[in-house]
Amino acid sequence: MRLLLKNGYVVDSANGFEGTADILAEDGVIVKCAPTIAENADEVIDCTGLAVIPGICDMHVHLRDPGQTHKEDIITGGNAAVAGGVTAVACMPNTTPVVDNAETEKYILEKAKQSKVKVYPVGCITKGLKGDELCDFEELRKAGCVAVSDDGKPVKNAKIMAQALVKAHYAGLKVISHCEDQDVVAGGIINSGKVSKELGVKGMHRISEDISTAREIVLAGDLEMPIHIAHVSTATSMLLLRVAARYGVMVTSETCPHYFSMTDEKLLSRDADYRMNPPLRTMEDVEAITEGVCDGTIDCIVTDHAPHSAEEKADFEKAPNGVVGLETLLAVTLTQLYHTGKLPLSKIVRLMCVNPRKILNIPGGNFSEGEPADIAIVDLNEEWTVDPEKLHGKSKNTCFKGMTLKGRVKKTILDGKIVYEDK
Repeated sequence: MRLLLKNGYVVDSANGFEGTADILAEDGVIVKCAPTIAENADEVIDCTGLAVIPGICDMHVHLRDPGQTHKEDIITGGNAAVAGGVTAVACMPNTTPVVDNAETEKYILEKAKQSKVKVYPVGCITKGLKGDELCDFEELRKAGCVAVSDDGKPVKNAKIMAQALVKAHYAGLKVISHCEDQDVVAGGIINSGKVSKELGVKGMHRISEDISTAREIVLAGDLEMPIHIAHVSTATSMLLLRVAARYGVMVTSETCPHYFSMTDEKLLSRDADYRMNPPLRTMEDVEAITEGVCDGTIDCIVTDHAPHSAEEKADFEKAPNGVVGLETLLAVTLTQLYHTGKLPLSKIVRLMCVNPRKILNIPGGNFSEGEPADIAIVDLNEEWTVDPEKLHGKSKNTCFKGMTLKGRVKKTILDGKIVYEDK
């Protein structure tokens, strides 16, 4: 099967190319990317007026499978992913059962064979996510894990986290840290501040994230081991990351579109679809996160895709934290950063397609010969309004509902085959 994309505006940040070009793929891999390709193909797609980028890699999603499939599963999560131009996801281990052994991991990988997206499991740092005993990282890696995390819970004990950084590194796995001090949170449900006081609900103080981020940076620096900080949301954490980078600490980090596009004032509606962890914070934090994304301190833009049913989200104060985001990831980023002139498309591609794969050491993210033909074709200027009922996943808890976005995925290609087409 030969697929030829003609006349697209190709953005291949990994290879430093941006401009009009053709791309030829055969049997699932890139054959060439050149200004003009005149060879025959089984299918030709005219991409005139459209951007052609590598498929996005979202390195932080919750697919809820196994055990919580009323919210999402590997198949429906894949459907949502490709509708947003995402061709690879790293799924977090806080499922039921948790991913602390090869058997559960193999279940995920087997089911993923039926999905439209490439699924890379993240294993637990500690057994049962209990924070007490390290998992067998060698076993997890051999079974297919690309990283380890106790996401959803922090590793409270610094000694155990230090051991994890060393052992995971020598097992070939990245440690992804969920930075939260639950003793500080102490039952808080939204950002602690003016809005929480006005609503009369317990807040989650930013200190919870900041002191945890500081600890992880100190551990990584002193041990000379790498660490990845998940879902950064505060101005102070951004400052800590910037200082760490200045002194050569091996720390990478990610944030999500909601942290650079909205504040906790959304919670005044008492709508639990605006509740996530870490929570929406203040304009000062939004501006700091935006600056960190634009100046390169933040390495990746991800979703922290966290589906919950409508019934679970119905009660503002009792609802679980989390929002879906796979289908809006690129569009929100384009709307907030590209169309405002804050970031060029080449840097967005690096943040969403190149860096996550580099951090996780997985293939793709460029159009070099022999690389997977995983591609997103995007109309950068098409406007659309987010309708939760039209989303492709099981759960509809998007914080971008009703928002008009600029930039829409028209086709997604996985291994040289069209797996999504905007109708």
